[in-house]
Amino acid sequence: ADVPASYLTTEGEVYTPNNYDRLFHGPVQLRQALACSYNTIAVKVLDQIGIGAFTALARQLGITTLDDASRYGLALTLGGVEVSLMELTAAYGAFANGGNLVTPYLIERIVTADGDLLYQAQPVPTQRVLDERIAYLITSILADPLARAPAFGTGSALELPFPAAVKTGTTGEWRDNWTIGYTSRAAVGVWIGNA
Repeated sequence: ADVPASYLTTEGEVYTPNNYDRLFHGPVQLRQALACSYNTIAVKVLDQIGIGAFTALARQLGITTLDDASRYGLALTLGGVEVSLMELTAAYGAFANGGNLVTPYLIERIVTADGDLLYQAQPVPTQRVLDERIAYLITSILADPLARAPAFGTGSALELPFPAAVKTGTTGEWRDNWTIGYTSRAAVGVWIGNA
């Protein structure tokens, strides 16, 4: 249920998450909640699974900054902790390739003008970090334009001329926005905001 809810923080303060549109949408399927980025439901799910389980999975997916679960609160699921765009994109890459860890690199190869290879990134052994059925379900949700239509409308910029999964994120007061998009062949992350 996408309804107002409050939580007590470790500091003894009340935390009440809001959706980006400042509205509550009542009963919704989890599919729609994820596709539409309903914050209140994301916080409820994190509260149920626990911050420790969340940070452990994030580390398995290659996010190195979430090192101490005791330091975080429920806003973690809404971007309450900084994560690099490269690591976040690589984490979504694991959904794209059926649950295998993606190790990002900045330079794939360096070739001279004559075609001589000076450098080639070394392949990383495949490591399964997520059940392929879970990766499939997440991808199915994030690629479903009808599931995200209540938040983004139909014919939005997130609908591409080919099948692709997409997830967006926005910080409080709409200062920063990021979007991760992926297919089975590529994952792309973009950020726009106030540095």
